[in-house]
Amino acid sequence: MKQHFDAIVVGAGPAGCACGLTLAKSGLSTLIVERGKFAGAKNMWGGVFYGPLFHQLFPDFWEEAPVERYILHHRISFLTADAALSADFFSSKFGRKPYNSFSLLRAKFDRWFADKAQQAGAIVASGLQADDLLWDGSRIVGIKAGGDELPANVVVACDGVNSILAEKAGLRKRLLPQDMKQGVKEVIQIPRQMLEQRFNLSGDEGVAWEFIGSFTKGIPGGAFIYTNKDSLSIGIVVQLSALIKNKIEANDLLEEFKEHPEVARYLSEGELVEYSAHLIPTSGRAKMPELFADGFLVAGDAAAFCLVTGLNLEGSNLAMASGMAAAEAVIQAKKKEDFSKKSLSSYSHFLKQSLVLKDLETFRKAPKFLENPRIYNVYPGLACDMAEKIFTNDGRPKKKIWKQLKRSMKGNVSLLQIASDLYNIKKAL
Repeated sequence: MKQHFDAIVVGAGPAGCACGLTLAKSGLSTLIVERGKFAGAKNMWGGVFYGPLFHQLFPDFWEEAPVERYILHHRISFLTADAALSADFFSSKFGRKPYNSFSLLRAKFDRWFADKAQQAGAIVASGLQADDLLWDGSRIVGIKAGGDELPANVVVACDGVNSILAEKAGLRKRLLPQDMKQGVKEVIQIPRQMLEQRFNLSGDEGVAWEFIGSFTKGIPGGAFIYTNKDSLSIGIVVQLSALIKNKIEANDLLEEFKEHPEVARYLSEGELVEYSAHLIPTSGRAKMPELFADGFLVAGDAAAFCLVTGLNLEGSNLAMASGMAAAEAVIQAKKKEDFSKKSLSSYSHFLKQSLVLKDLETFRKAPKFLENPRIYNVYPGLACDMAEKIFTNDGRPKKKIWKQLKRSMKGNVSLLQIASDLYNIKKAL
C-alpha cells in the first residue's frame, strides 16, 4: 500500500525546503519532490540571501550553512559605453551576526537546505518530475510523478515561475513575456587572494554590486556582481518581452556588460565554471494568482512572490517566507483534519504576518514604473556626463553646475519629464 503523506511539497528550492523543513519539524509526514538530479541542480540565482528570516529557521546558520561571504558593501553604478558613476554604501553593522545579507551558491546551498529538511524527517525525492495532480472530485489529493500516484492531504506547489501544477489546479494562467524578466548568470572562478585584492576585502567580507545603464540597450533591467569566496556571480536580468520585440539575446547583453572597462578589470584571469538562465516573475501583486484551493497551496516563484523595486530584486527571501507560511497553514489544517480551501485560507493570514504581502503591497507600483526607458538610456548617461563635466579641467573657466546640467539635458530629457519621473518615483518607492 502506498504511503499517504500529510503534505507533498513540489520543488526543493528555498520555498520548498523551508516549507518541508517546517512541516517535518512539526511531525507531519512530508515528501519533497525535486525534478533535478539533486536540490540546486535546476536553480539559477544571483545569489544574495538575507539573514534575519533565515535566522528564524537556523539560529546559528553562519556556523554550518555554506555561506560564501557576508555583504558589507552595497554598490550601485550607472554605466555608459565608456564611463561609470558609482556609489558605495558600507556599514560595519552588516558584519554583525546574524548577518544582514550574505552571498551563496545555489548548487551548494540547496543541497545543504534539503539535507536539513531530510534530517528533520522529510523525505526528499530527487530526479522525480511531478507531472500532474490527483483529484477526488474537486479536491486535490496528491500528485502523479514518474508513473506513480502519490497521495497526500495537501500539495504545496513550489515549482517555479512556470508552475504547471498551479495551472492544472486552475489557480493561474501561464505568465506572458511582459510579466517576466530573463536572468542569465555566470560564475567566474578567481583565486581568493586576487579577488580580495581587487575588491579591497578581508576575511569573509563581500560586495553586492548592481548596475544600470547603456549595456541593456534601453531594455528594462540591470546587471549584478556578487563576490563569493573564490568566485564572482555575474549576471544580467532584463524584460523578456522587450528581448523578443527587439530580437536581442540576453546572453549578448551579458557579454557586452562584461566587456565594459569598469567591469572587465574585475574579471581578468577568471575562469568560467558555471552558466545558467532563469525566468523571474516581476509583475508583483498584479499577477499574483489565487493561492489556495481544496488540498492545494502555491508558494515562491509559482505564486509570483518577487519584490522588484529597482534597488532590490528579491525573490528567494520571499520564497522562503512564503514556504514557511504555507507550512503553518498546513499544520493548522492538520490539527483540524480539515484540508478544504476554507481551512487552508489561513495561508493568507500567515503571509500577512510575514514580510511577503506587506512588501508586495508597499511596492505594488514599482514594476510599472521600472518600464520607463529613461531609467536605462537617459539618466545613466546624464549622470556620467555631469560627473565628467565636474571633474574635467580643460584650462578654461568653469561654468555653474546648473548651466552644465542644462547643456547635458538638452535633446535628452526635459524638466517636465524629470518632474514627472520624480513624482512617479515617489508613488512607486
